[in-house]
Amino acid sequence: MSRERLVVVGHGMACTRLVEQLVAGAYAGRVTVLGDEPVPAYNRILLSAVLEGTHAAGAIGLRRAEWYAEHGIDLRLGTKVLAVDREHRDVMLVDGTVVPFDRLVLATGSLPTLPPVRGLVTPEGRLHPSVHAFRSLADCDGLVAAVPGARRAVVVGGGLLGLQVARALSVRGVSTEVVEGAEHLLSRQVGAGAGQVLARSLRRLGTTVYTGARAVRLVEPASGEGVTGVRLDNGAVLDTDLVVLTAGGRPSTSLARAAGLAVRRGVVVDDHLTSPTDPAVHAIGDCAEHRGTTTGFVPPAWDQAAVLARRLCGEDVAHAGSRGVARLRATGLDVAVLGDPVGAAGEVVEVTNPVVGKHSRLVVRGGVVVAAALVGDLSRVGLITQHYDRGTVLGPHEPGQLLLPERGAAAPTATALPDDVEVCACAGVSAGRLRGCADLQEAREKTRATTGCGSCTATCVQLVGTTAAEPACEVVRTK
Repeated sequence: MSRERLVVVGHGMACTRLVEQLVAGAYAGRVTVLGDEPVPAYNRILLSAVLEGTHAAGAIGLRRAEWYAEHGIDLRLGTKVLAVDREHRDVMLVDGTVVPFDRLVLATGSLPTLPPVRGLVTPEGRLHPSVHAFRSLADCDGLVAAVPGARRAVVVGGGLLGLQVARALSVRGVSTEVVEGAEHLLSRQVGAGAGQVLARSLRRLGTTVYTGARAVRLVEPASGEGVTGVRLDNGAVLDTDLVVLTAGGRPSTSLARAAGLAVRRGVVVDDHLTSPTDPAVHAIGDCAEHRGTTTGFVPPAWDQAAVLARRLCGEDVAHAGSRGVARLRATGLDVAVLGDPVGAAGEVVEVTNPVVGKHSRLVVRGGVVVAAALVGDLSRVGLITQHYDRGTVLGPHEPGQLLLPERGAAAPTATALPDDVEVCACAGVSAGRLRGCADLQEAREKTRATTGCGSCTATCVQLVGTTAAEPACEVVRTK
């Protein structure tokens, strides 16, 4: 009996998690991974840290190419897929190579969304030389190379990525302005109060923020070289040398659509991460649409990858959805978002101190934390995350104590975590891997050896009983 041929299109964080879990589960088939970038998958969460200069580009890789070879996985880098032929069960590459499959996984991620700004694209169909997207390592390298010649930058988009890029450029000495069309920053993740606290904190750090305004046109000098400004819809012109686009992305679905698979916003999948059009085709990560929802965050992608791997290894499991946890990684800005603190129904416990740049919001339903937003103070993010993921039923006074402990009152404490509990969703790091680490450096060395990541920060360590003086992790979750 021949071995099943599994082809994965796309080589990002979701694919890496899938392949790791297939190896751990002793998957019996042959695996081929097709990645269009020339380097193995890396931790995209840390791209802004590379731009800022706190991480080297080579330090954010997840698995070496040799690791795939050692486990019998055919990894093909710099490979662009032209089409999927479901009738003949093969994938055609742009160079004419045909890769047959018995089962196909689409992990094609997302594409940057270009805002409707005149002049962004040249007549040849390329981005203007002074305009940079920020989605890949190549994008990051291009922006890093442009920074030494720039004094001013405009970041279009005030979401998580936009704020990270803005702070990274500021740290590199570039005077930076942020343009956000919504009425406040992080409008998809937090309410107006938190957004205003963030804007005030950014201004204190030297970054100007324009909300409720949209970029409409690039202003070029008479020479046609570079740009001199960005015109807003209110008539103002922001002087600049660089324009960085961080205004979101959309699921990459062109291959699936051309193959005749069900596609709405993303590639439609059921609770088994299987296309309703074809039982031999699956989708995970940013490109997948599960129960009418797409996501651009890492934890849901990792959850989907883990469930699909277990199914391919013979387990009868299903994906019921994910509870998102997102972290803003930027020097001088601390933000963590659990679930949907703006739209979730429940009783709200909220504390705001804009003078010192702090805002905290818990949404509690039936005594359980169903969403939270923490801005400016992440000292309790690990404990709140643990309660959130475990569905801990809190007493009537405990939510308030989590945000603003009363004098003389004992704060709620976390329960001990079993060794197999995952504490970091960005690399699947378990409590057992971190337990006993004397400091942050030891934790990083241990996780790099076992998961290929090594990006642990203090919250990962704190959750298992060790403290270290460093900001909380980008994506932290216990379950």
